[in-house]
Amino acid sequence: MKASREQLVVVGNGMAGARTVEALVRRAPSRYDITVFGAEAHASYNRVLLSGVLAGEKTAAEIFTHSREWYASHGVALHTGDPVVAVDAALRTVTSQSGRQVSYDKLVLATGSRPLAPSIPGLDLAGVSAFRDIKDVDAMIGAAARYRRAVVIGGGLLGLEAAWGLRRRGMAVTAVHLMPTLMERQLDATAGQLLQHDLERRGIAFVTNGDTEEIYGDGHVEGVRLANGRDLPADFVVMAVGICPETGLARQAGLDVNRGIVVDDGLRSSDPAIYAVGECAEHRGLCFGLVAPVWDMAETCAARLAGDRSAFFATSVLSAQLKITGVEVFSAGALMAEAESDDEITYLDAAGGTYRKLVLRDDTVVGAVLYGDVTDGAWYLRLIRQAADVSQLRAELIFGPSVAVPSGEPVGHGPAIDMAHHDDGLALVRH
Repeated sequence: MKASREQLVVVGNGMAGARTVEALVRRAPSRYDITVFGAEAHASYNRVLLSGVLAGEKTAAEIFTHSREWYASHGVALHTGDPVVAVDAALRTVTSQSGRQVSYDKLVLATGSRPLAPSIPGLDLAGVSAFRDIKDVDAMIGAAARYRRAVVIGGGLLGLEAAWGLRRRGMAVTAVHLMPTLMERQLDATAGQLLQHDLERRGIAFVTNGDTEEIYGDGHVEGVRLANGRDLPADFVVMAVGICPETGLARQAGLDVNRGIVVDDGLRSSDPAIYAVGECAEHRGLCFGLVAPVWDMAETCAARLAGDRSAFFATSVLSAQLKITGVEVFSAGALMAEAESDDEITYLDAAGGTYRKLVLRDDTVVGAVLYGDVTDGAWYLRLIRQAADVSQLRAELIFGPSVAVPSGEPVGHGPAIDMAHHDDGLALVRH
């Protein structure tokens, strides 16, 4: 008699959940009966590429990663537009919004995150949008066709991609950023200023050190008021100030939760039957909103579910690149000297719009910022990850491997860094 399969339920059909299922059916196609619940009505798509859809560089159809037929062909039961609203960890069941109840032997929470909403008046006005999913992008494209003026609140990666997409669609766009320079988590002040100047030349206006006090209007957005009293007229406002792990189900199920759902190196929560992957998970005190570690989490979780107890998730140095056509930005590791023994090497061609900065510690590279020419980003990332001794290359290091190691096997050799993978890496994974 054929043994019955274990029952696996995956809550969340975003990039983390779908990648976990994909990796699991590749590793152990017959081990589980798999049920997937997704809050959105769509099958899985690459949310990182939403900025390309907004900018008109891709169609929505081009960013889908797994069709409904794919799930069916692998025996996966997919329920879209039906989010899970309750987890009973004692009975090992989940209940969806429609009332569907499914039992599980193992549960994967891939609930992602939600946009941060600062405590300012006017967030409930018509014409205020997040930039998180296809529905948001549809709203933004519709607004660009109907209205003229947009304000984007947030000058990080997501906010800048939103601002550029709306500008590409013909809107007059002002981006408001609380900090003095753009993308301060990924760029130092010099690179941030170069980026701002480039985007200003492309028609985006900026207000830095801009503290939003309220969004105002009579039923519909009419403008944004800053704490210094300045008014920015607007017909449409995009909030892009950050994300927060979605942990409601985990808390309700009694799991250990800090900022995210606490998981061990095998991505298992405080309940041994429940795993967590993606933006909702917290590993060794860190939460991740980046594609590279989220995919690594998915692969590790799938390996564990398939029975590989040697699989462990470990963080590594990540890189950032902005997805705005014609703007070349790269960063990895430390943005500036942090210890007394740290040193910085910089190169700036302001007229040519090229900037390089390396942070060194004990004859190793621990950080890199590139602007204007990111060709050598993969090499610097490899040096950082391998903690390669660069003491003999110091004089030429800033100019990249073609100058520093023009012949012979380069320092930092090894498997090539998949820059397409890391190109997605610091764009927010919008679950």
